[in-house]
Order: sequence, then structure tokens, then C-alpha cells
Amino acid sequence: MAKESNLTYITFDGHVEVHKYRYLYFVIMFTAYILIICSNSTIVCIIVIHKSLHEPMYIFIAALLLNSVLYSSAVYPKILIDFLSKKQIISYPACLFQWLIYYCLGCSEFFLLAAMSYDRFVSICKPLQYPTIMTKTTVNMFMILAWILPACQLSLTTLLSANKKLCSFHLNGIICNSTVQKLHCVPSRLLNIIGLIVFGSDILLPILFILFTYTRILLITHRSGREVRKKAAQTCLPHLLVLINFSCLSAFDVLLSRLETDISKTVRLVMFLQVVTYHPLFNPIIYGLQMKDIYKHLKRLFGKSQ
Repeated sequence: MAKESNLTYITFDGHVEVHKYRYLYFVIMFTAYILIICSNSTIVCIIVIHKSLHEPMYIFIAALLLNSVLYSSAVYPKILIDFLSKKQIISYPACLFQWLIYYCLGCSEFFLLAAMSYDRFVSICKPLQYPTIMTKTTVNMFMILAWILPACQLSLTTLLSANKKLCSFHLNGIICNSTVQKLHCVPSRLLNIIGLIVFGSDILLPILFILFTYTRILLITHRSGREVRKKAAQTCLPHLLVLINFSCLSAFDVLLSRLETDISKTVRLVMFLQVVTYHPLFNPIIYGLQMKDIYKHLKRLFGKSQ
């Protein structure tokens, strides 16, 4: 523990040979961060600029990619600073703030994916009712709930954690994740209950809803013509790939931080980098290549003939 200006500082223990390879790690992570910002922002700008893409499906895609930019910006600046520092520390209030942003945006991802699955369900299964169901108000409501609901729930957890007494000052990781609660002297039953509520409402329910909607889509398209099945595959497959990718990485993140196992720092670091690097780069690649209308505008942007 270190104290300065009456602040308690937390030390990270998850870095691997940082001092030896600090500049190499810095260059790699800085490059990854720039790629994430540029690739996601490019597609968001394309969707904003072109009125033909001002449809619920593309608006949700833009929100998802914007979420990736914010998600990365909550993590990368601190990591980049740590790679150039001899000692990786963070104040406890800043640690809680990073934890809050990290998990708020993670939960928002599941809500946005759920909204996208509902949009595809209405479009494919109830095409005649689509304009009256997926209105501008409905889309805005889905996006507001996707960001506000996790923020309200997790803010309560942050406030409760801020008043807890600390008996440990070392985190086995490179950012402030769910292991923050292991710093507390006495485990909080209330925090555990809130955590279960957040897990159920912000992760489990959206995943179950997504599985339900895509199952309905699969059953309906199976009985429909070839063109309907083709349309469903083109628009639903990218969403399913993103969902599977993010769900697997999130599960690894939770398990590695919760399980009391002797997992090496290298494995923890590699899995963490998968979460904060692979997924934010995976999204724009999938939507940029698989969504025909977005891909068409990307080709025009980079001067390729159609």
C-alpha cells in the first residue's frame, strides 16, 4: 500500500516482465488502441453520414461500435501508462471508477446485442409490422436503457465498495476488475447479492432473450423460402458471431478473476488482452465485411471499384 494526499493506492501484480519489454508492449498496445479507435469510428461515421443507413439495425451497430471505443478508452490509457512506469499503481477511487466503466460498458454490450436480436426478429418474422414496432422512439429507448440501467445498478455497488475497509492492496491483474472485492477485509453479503442481481438482469436475461429470438427466427425461416433464409443468414450471422465471441471472452474474464487457482501471470495477461484487444477489433471486421451495405460504403471510402 502507498498513501499520498490521503489516498490509498493499489498495486497491480499481473504484469509480465514489464520492465524488460516495456517499450515493445507500449508500441504494440498503442498500435492496437489506434486501430480500435480508427476502425470502429470509421464505420460509425459511415452510418452517421449516409442516410440510407439510418435504419434501426445500423443504428444499433453504430451504438455497439461506439461502445467498443468507450470500452477501450476506459482501459488502454492506464495500461499504456503502466507499461512506461516502474511501478504499476492506481488510487482506490480511480480503481473503482475504472471498474465501474469497464463493467457498465460490458453489460451494455449484452443489452445492445439483445436489442439487435429483437430488431432482426421483428424484421424477419413480422415484416409488415416492422415500421410501426421499430420506431425512432423504440430504438432510442433501447439504447438509453442499454447504457443507463447497468450504470445505475453498478453505481450502487461502487458506492458500497468505496466505504469498505481494505486489508489487501495488491490486485492480481493489470486493471481493476471483479477481484477488487478481494481487497476488502470482510466479504460483503450485500455486494454479493447485488452482483448476482446484476449478473442475472444484465447478462443472463439478455443472453436468454437473444437465444429465444434467434431460435424463433431459425424455426420460422426453416419453413420459409430460400430468399428469406438467405436474408436471415446475412443479417443474423454477424450478430451471433459477435455474441459468441464476447460471451466466451467475458466468461474467461469472470472465471480467471473469481477462481482461486494458480494460473500463471502469462495466461492471465493473454486472456485479458483477448478481451480488450481482440473483441474491439473483431466487431468492426465482422460488421464491415459481412454487412453488405456497410462494406459497399467502405469500398467507396478507400477508393476501390465496385
